[in-house]
Amino acid sequence: MCCDGFCSVADKMETKETDEVEKLKSKLMSAWHNVKYSWVLKSKTAFSRNSPVFLLGKCYHFTAVDDESPTESCTAEALDDDVVTGNADGFRKDFTSRVWLTYRKEFPTLPGSTITSDCGWGCTLRAGQMILAQALLLHILGRDWTWAEALTLEPLDTETWTSSAARRLVATLEASIQGERVQVTQQRLCAAQGGAKEAESYLQEAYHRTIVSWFGDGPSALLGIHRLVQLGMTSGKRAGDWYGPAVMAHILRKAVDEAVDAMLKGISVYVAQDCTVYSADVIDSHSGQTGSHSDPQGLNSEAAPDSRAVIILIPVRLGGEKINPEYLSFVKSILSLEYCIGIIGGKPKQAYYFVGFQDDSLIYMDPHYCQSFVDVSTSDFPLQSFHCPSPKKMPFSKMDPSCTIGFYSKNVEHYERISTELSKILQPSSKEKYPAFTFMKGHGKDYELSTGIEKREWPFIRDTRKAGTTLGDFVLL
Repeated sequence: MCCDGFCSVADKMETKETDEVEKLKSKLMSAWHNVKYSWVLKSKTAFSRNSPVFLLGKCYHFTAVDDESPTESCTAEALDDDVVTGNADGFRKDFTSRVWLTYRKEFPTLPGSTITSDCGWGCTLRAGQMILAQALLLHILGRDWTWAEALTLEPLDTETWTSSAARRLVATLEASIQGERVQVTQQRLCAAQGGAKEAESYLQEAYHRTIVSWFGDGPSALLGIHRLVQLGMTSGKRAGDWYGPAVMAHILRKAVDEAVDAMLKGISVYVAQDCTVYSADVIDSHSGQTGSHSDPQGLNSEAAPDSRAVIILIPVRLGGEKINPEYLSFVKSILSLEYCIGIIGGKPKQAYYFVGFQDDSLIYMDPHYCQSFVDVSTSDFPLQSFHCPSPKKMPFSKMDPSCTIGFYSKNVEHYERISTELSKILQPSSKEKYPAFTFMKGHGKDYELSTGIEKREWPFIRDTRKAGTTLGDFVLL
């Protein structure tokens, strides 16, 4: 009996020591990632003055005054200079207006863990949030909306910031906003009363702020990282784990499906099955006939028939171990479409949010920048850290073949147009052999797809957690 009691105490002590060691490892790893990703490296993004730039369906041209060199290029910083004309400011304003979601630190503890930062492992979650944010901007504000303060942000590439400098900036902004809150509110009310245009601008800014708040880093944020991690737990994931672009698509579907905000009731997410979009399933989503966890029969949908918009997410693999260069024209074609909301992808070991291209390079938003927690539950919280003034580019050849493509479909008529146009783009070349994905009539259930959707993602998942691999070796995608 004494022996049993001694063993029990020893086991408890060993368990406690193991837990303490794991907590210490987690804290050390978090501290290292916070330092590693709190720096913005001095890297200049070059844009050709000779080639058009495409950004989520919009085309921009940069031209130079008295430019005698047809191959001359300009950097992202030079877009502000007088020498570059054309649509330069329009591009910068459009790009900066997209919602930028990055690593954060010092936020409330994530579910089922002691983790307070997603640095080093949450890049795919952030890329997924960004594609969803773009869909919501398109749904609520429209593609032509831009943030009024977009051109006032300083490019991040112009200097190197430390995390302490970023914190000082946020503190200064918060203090300034706190001191002028009453004055700003009065100015906005006066502007709203000044005419229809001012009132519309005020309303759009309110919607903009609401959308950003849905992605806040707290337990109450409907589409925040806490909610996404919690939903991932139902699929065997946990905070600190690797999330692939296909798994991310299903987590986003669940998050929107279970969101309680009235503004999110008019939109749903459809995830393609085995690289196939089943038209009847998408049409059912438009009409609100697809069930949710709380309403499995879809009987209590508040949306009128054909009034729900649908975000279509399609996990694909564009090659084997490496990207197939024959898919370049396909990727460029879809990023040229006005209803494309971007691509959750990246390069091996890092996830990015692809939003456009120039020539054979992809334009992306990078989540690998650690910023301090912002409490979005406060009124007039600072928006500056949720917008990126510095676009980045990478060669298409470096893109990881595993990705998730997104489209926004407004209604059934719009979906029919989308499926027709994409079917033409999807015609494979002689070298591709297979299209990236296909459209099929009918429902997925008509083809006896009985296996769980999330269990059939093997083409898009590479388990990087092999023997000899450590978190310090790479950024988990």
